[in-house]
Amino acid sequence: MANFELPKGMAGFVDHIGIAVVNLDESVKLYRDLLGLTLESIETVEREQVKVAMLKLDNSGGCGHLELLEPMSPESNIGIFIEKKGAGMHHIAFRAENISDAIAACKDAGLKMLSEEPMSGAHGKKVVFAHPKTTGGVLVEICAV
Repeated sequence: MANFELPKGMAGFVDHIGIAVVNLDESVKLYRDLLGLTLESIETVEREQVKVAMLKLDNSGGCGHLELLEPMSPESNIGIFIEKKGAGMHHIAFRAENISDAIAACKDAGLKMLSEEPMSGAHGKKVVFAHPKTTGGVLVEICAV
């Protein structure tokens, strides 16, 4: 087997999986009450016009979250996504120890970034997205630790 190394700045695990939802309260009930995930927080990201619920994927103390995203406006990115594709998986986010190094590694690998600089996302994390056309059809988010 070949010896692969993570790009400089990558932490090596999924930070969260983003799911676009129509009704945050009903979706929280599904994932928390029926499927047993722990709800950690609900917040609003005004810049993106979205309500966000973060649920812990591993209740044994591991890392990773499920991020539920409800649009506050049909014109928001999540509102447009739901209108075009319906509710469902929106993105997968990978954690970066050094987001600048991770962005540079993504660009060096030929990925097209949706912005040149990280922006503030949920929980105040700095985030940047790679265009799905360069990542096999999946919207990939890189977020700072």
